[in-house]
Amino acid sequence: MYPSPDCNRLFPPFFFPVKWNFVAKGQKQLSLEVGDTVHIQEVCDGKSTSSPHHSCSMGVFPASFVHLKEVIIQQRGDEEVVMSAEMPLVKEVTTTLREWGSIWKQLFVVTRLMWELMEWRSQLLSGTLPSDEFKELKQKVTSKIDYGNKILELDQVVRDEDGNILDPERASVISLFRAHEEATAKINERIKEEQSNIQTDHSGISARIQSSPTHSLYVFVRNFVCRIGEDSELFMSLYDPNKQTIISENYLVRWGSKGFPKEIDMLNNLKVVFTDLGNKDLSREKIYLICQIVRVGRMDLKETNNKKCTQGLRRPFGVAVMDISDIIKGKIECDEEKQFFIPFFPYISLKFSYLHPGLWVTMKALVGDIVQIRKEYPHLVDRSTVVARKLGFPEIIMPGDVRNDIYLTLQGGDFDKYNKTTQKNVEVIMWVCDEEGKNSICLGAGDKAVSEYRSVIYYQVKQPRWMETFKVAVPLEEMHRIHLRFMFRHRSSQESKDKSEKNFAMAFVRLMKDDGTVLQDGLAAALSRSSSNVSGSGGGLSVSSRDSFCISTLVCSTKLTQNVGLLGLLKWRTRPELLRENLEKLKIIDGEEVVKFLQDTLDALFNIMMEHSQTDDYDILVFDALIYIIGLIADRKFQHFNTVLEAYIKQHFSATLAYKKLMSVLKRYLDVSSRGEQCEPILRTLKALEYIFKFIVRSRMLYSHCFASVCIFLCFSFFVYLCLFLPYLLPTILFLPALCLCFSQGETFKHIQDIVVSLLRIINRTVITMGREHALIVSTCNFAYIVLRSTYIFTTLTFLSSISLQDFLMESFLLFKDLIGKHVYPSDWMAMIMVQNRVFLRAINTYADTMNQKFLNNDDFEVQLWNNYFHLAVAFITQESLQLQHFSPTKRNKILAKYGDMRRLIGFAIRDIWYKLGSHKICFIPGMVGPILEMTLIPEEELRRATIPIFFDMITCEHAHSGNFHKFENEIILKLDHEVEGGGGDERYMQLLETILLDCAAEKPTLRPQVQHFVSLVKGLLMRLLDYRTVMSDDSRNNRMSCTVNLLNFYKDINREGMYIRYLYKLRDLHLEGENYTEAAYTLLLHSRLLKWSDEMCSPQFEFHGSQTQRQLKETLYDTIIDYFDKGKMWEEAITLCKELAEQYENEIFDYELLSKRLEKQAKFYENIMKILRPKPDYFAVGFYGQGYPPFLRNKVFIHRGKEYERREDFQNQLMSQFPSAVRLNTTTIPGDDIRNSPLQYIQCFTVQPVLEIPPRLKNKPVPDQIINFYKSNYVQRFHYSRPVRKGPVDPNNEFSMWIERTTFTTVYKLPGILRWFETTLSPLENAIETMESTNEKILTMINQYQADWSLPINPLSMLLNGIVDPAVMGGFAKYEKAFFTDEYTQQHPEDRDKLLRLKDLIAWQVHPQVQVTHLILAVFRYLDAPLNTINFAFTDPVTGWRNLAPREESDRRPAPVPRAHGGVLQTAEEESGEGVRSERTGKNSRGRIEEK
Repeated sequence: MYPSPDCNRLFPPFFFPVKWNFVAKGQKQLSLEVGDTVHIQEVCDGKSTSSPHHSCSMGVFPASFVHLKEVIIQQRGDEEVVMSAEMPLVKEVTTTLREWGSIWKQLFVVTRLMWELMEWRSQLLSGTLPSDEFKELKQKVTSKIDYGNKILELDQVVRDEDGNILDPERASVISLFRAHEEATAKINERIKEEQSNIQTDHSGISARIQSSPTHSLYVFVRNFVCRIGEDSELFMSLYDPNKQTIISENYLVRWGSKGFPKEIDMLNNLKVVFTDLGNKDLSREKIYLICQIVRVGRMDLKETNNKKCTQGLRRPFGVAVMDISDIIKGKIECDEEKQFFIPFFPYISLKFSYLHPGLWVTMKALVGDIVQIRKEYPHLVDRSTVVARKLGFPEIIMPGDVRNDIYLTLQGGDFDKYNKTTQKNVEVIMWVCDEEGKNSICLGAGDKAVSEYRSVIYYQVKQPRWMETFKVAVPLEEMHRIHLRFMFRHRSSQESKDKSEKNFAMAFVRLMKDDGTVLQDGLAAALSRSSSNVSGSGGGLSVSSRDSFCISTLVCSTKLTQNVGLLGLLKWRTRPELLRENLEKLKIIDGEEVVKFLQDTLDALFNIMMEHSQTDDYDILVFDALIYIIGLIADRKFQHFNTVLEAYIKQHFSATLAYKKLMSVLKRYLDVSSRGEQCEPILRTLKALEYIFKFIVRSRMLYSHCFASVCIFLCFSFFVYLCLFLPYLLPTILFLPALCLCFSQGETFKHIQDIVVSLLRIINRTVITMGREHALIVSTCNFAYIVLRSTYIFTTLTFLSSISLQDFLMESFLLFKDLIGKHVYPSDWMAMIMVQNRVFLRAINTYADTMNQKFLNNDDFEVQLWNNYFHLAVAFITQESLQLQHFSPTKRNKILAKYGDMRRLIGFAIRDIWYKLGSHKICFIPGMVGPILEMTLIPEEELRRATIPIFFDMITCEHAHSGNFHKFENEIILKLDHEVEGGGGDERYMQLLETILLDCAAEKPTLRPQVQHFVSLVKGLLMRLLDYRTVMSDDSRNNRMSCTVNLLNFYKDINREGMYIRYLYKLRDLHLEGENYTEAAYTLLLHSRLLKWSDEMCSPQFEFHGSQTQRQLKETLYDTIIDYFDKGKMWEEAITLCKELAEQYENEIFDYELLSKRLEKQAKFYENIMKILRPKPDYFAVGFYGQGYPPFLRNKVFIHRGKEYERREDFQNQLMSQFPSAVRLNTTTIPGDDIRNSPLQYIQCFTVQPVLEIPPRLKNKPVPDQIINFYKSNYVQRFHYSRPVRKGPVDPNNEFSMWIERTTFTTVYKLPGILRWFETTLSPLENAIETMESTNEKILTMINQYQADWSLPINPLSMLLNGIVDPAVMGGFAKYEKAFFTDEYTQQHPEDRDKLLRLKDLIAWQVHPQVQVTHLILAVFRYLDAPLNTINFAFTDPVTGWRNLAPREESDRRPAPVPRAHGGVLQTAEEESGEGVRSERTGKNSRGRIEEK
């Protein structure tokens, strides 16, 4: 649309999302819905002209209904892609909300998630969040999206470490696969938390916390509300109440006596981060934040004379405790502004001047170590923030994290009072001493180092329990000459006495043993005492037996070990003679000790290897030690150290020649195993092969400037053994691409190509034979995709010989087809599956080009190879992951934007290759008909138009070869049935197929008639198959049965016996579901009629019954049918089949034992007929009017057979439940055209009465009621419905002025049958014939009754004959003569010639003079009271001629004319009779006029 001169043109980069719904009311207006995207072309006076995104419709709408957004235009090839300029996370939230919006009603939880996402989206768009809050919100949003996608069974989104969506094109196959695994694990863990109610609504934080191996807790001390009157020390730490252990270092805050920090600069800056916490710490049941308050001053606060009191004493004052389990685990969301109050509990009862003493703090759980959180939370954690580390190592010790801390805890003591009258007030003083004197002690994080430590003093306590922890900071080089010295002193509350007190005891502990190991963790005790004061005399010291003192230590050092064997390995140069012993001892050292010193241990191993490069004395020992360490890290207990090992290889590993040693030992192990000899380390080696080759590759890359010949030799030598151990190598075989990168120079690159191609063939064979449940299947496929994703694999194909290339292509095709049919990845890993499809697409196209060059000529043409290619290409194009029509619009647009429609590319390639086959096409007919049909059924217009002409090419090819295309026709009918039933095809496909084939046939006059017949046949089949597929998912079993019958009749008409039988059994199963045993029996009876009583083997379509003869199968079917008839109480039919079986047993196979059993069963059926009551079912006429019904129901009337005791109201309610939108018609008259043509649905239902049709063998015989009653409701084909009508003036005094209108419905088949209902229709001529036959039979029956019993009243016969002689309505049979016996009718209906002759005979018989006078004779004999049987009556039968009615001997009896059953044409007839009154329908679908005569 071109803009007018007064319009403003808008140019990119802008597009507009719709924010209000707009309903178009004019022809040029455009309807909009909220969320649509429109491209504005013009803006004119407040109205805009635009076209919606992905749509070709255009129109105008108010400009205020859209919102302007900025976009970015990217150039992709020749196309311009318009993308929103919003941040990627906002766009992801928007698309997620749109996708969830279509299914939000299914789950209430989705509604809650959507509200949260919308709120967070607003926060993201605000742009006011600081960086740490933005990252936290980003983590919450992505976690919520991933969780919602999982519970809605949508595709999984994989992300990088920053939460951004991972681009599959920029990620390797392995990294993408691992990202999927990690995402799946996180989401599954999240769902478990939700299900177990562990988490609250803020579970997104916990999910993020648990996804990280390192965690921290930020604490900001706002205020300490407790006026002590003296200085105090606040020791804050994390505490496990169940294990009663301190978890972290103390954070020390020195609080002044005036209620402020002693250092005023620290006011409002008392911040600490408790870091190095791991997932094990978070899994503790309870975690407390405790604050121990120590008062520094007098012995007793009650003492008033400060001058005489001893000052500076550290006295316990109280503790503040808070349970922070939910906070640190992320179950409670906290921000830096929310303050928590921690109540204070005093050591002794004190009266405070305020009500609630305690501590006010702010807390927040953070993810990551101190380096990470300083980057992510700069406003919370800066350089001035105190770091309190965990007591012990973190779960992951990264290389470069050097730590050398010793934590000492004063546990307690037991001191005798000796010569004192009361217990002592013991104070412990500790120094760190060396040869030169004292060293440093750290009382807590945030405090300066001090030279001595003084403990808390407990007043007159014999066994004080201090439980005070502090850190000793000792330089590594001085550790061997350091010891700890403890002095013990009694402190007095009076300063004068206190000065006279001396140290009464001492103790010491050395930090390092003589063997070089550091002090063991745990409890230690040492106490000495002199006869006099320790510092006051020169006397010697003696060990006290009455005093004890206990401490505990914890060494956190990455340089000092407590294991002698490990120390010997780390310092192997000092005693090289013990090197072999130390290498062997490494395997028995505790794993926790080894991983603590991972970097130092690896450095030592590679130093040993490099310093002994000229000999192989230690190669195997070092290799085994390396395997042991890698195995440790593979253990789940140490799995977090994988990142440490990766970091070591990339950043710290420097052994340039290690690859020679490693590959040499590896080759040696493989040599031993390949010879079948025992090699104990081989399994451990193969498990650790991934990291072994990472060391090899890294070493070789460091050695890249040197010669590569040695490595090439080793590489080839190793490759031979690599193939032998492929199943073990698959998890770690991914080193090959790195090797290729390493050796990508000159001849080496060629060698590596050969290796990869050969290895890929082994991979192909392995995957083909490997089950989908195999543990290594995913790793195998990942490796195959890596190789196929590389370019060099395809450049090698052209150098292979024809035989090798053919074998390789055949194996690859089998592998690809197997992987496409059975995905090794979960169905929600869409990114991984699409990467796989992209790899397959490239490989298939490349292989096709190679085949065009190598195998298309007549001499080299390989039918099986091309056949495999076509089947693979069709399997690729029809796989579920590429069927875009099944996806939501959001997912479909994502795939199209990222990957395009891969189906079209492969489909066009198949078409092009097919036309290149030339004379070889006949080799693929009919084998390729099914796959090509499957491809053409894909609902993609361009693909269909491109591939449907292949069908005509197949027709032409087969016709030129055989003179017909029967094989093609049979195959497409067979495959079409399976494909459409499976969901393929639609009405548009039917139109395209007809149009394209007929257009192609127009150019081939010789083929046109045959193609037209074929198109007509396929179109008819498609219409029925589409109807059948539509109702298969319907709740209405009746509709499913109707469509099944339509299909089986169609297959019977076109002589497709196998498909006919297939749908017979489908119909049987439907009947059994509804317990319609009679109808199921009649259905199987149709199958049995196709069989003969012969010993011929069954034809192929009966193979599903096993290998048996037709007699055996027919006998089996008869047994089943008889059982069904027995359950349906249709014993008459069961007896007929029993008789037929008895005939076979008696006269054909002479099995008298089976005959006796069959006769016993037959006798039981006879007994049931006479003794068991069989309720009569009601019959209902049901009309379906309106265009809202499917074609097989639309404007048609059916007679339904009701179930036992089923009332019309129940039947009608059940019918209305199947069509809830239908309108019930309460009249019984046929609706007019207004209802028939209405788009709505109308249902008409009323009860009809079956018309008895007595079998000829029962006529004119005294038959018991039990027998005759059965035929009143069975074997019926005609049904009456009568209703009163009035004509002319109403005479209230004459009851005979009421007219009765009777409608007769005739069904296609008798009921019961293969359905519980059959359709009805109208034929006036046949209606007249049936009326005349019925009347004539009534006359003959009544005359026979009078001849048998002369005492019967004569009025009924008189009235019947009077209605014939002088008809009261519609002129009797004279009207038939005027309607049918005319030249005009004869010319218009030549097919009714035989029926007209039949009607003439019936009328002629009725007007015979003898019939006309019969009623007069009967009246005379009645008057004379003479016996009627003394007179012989003779009448002319229109078929048999004269029939003598008396004397009544059996030999002279002949059956009366029986109304002929009309098959093949659906009929309805109306008849009106009653007391000489008759009316009949004279035209189709119209009521006959009621006339008097």
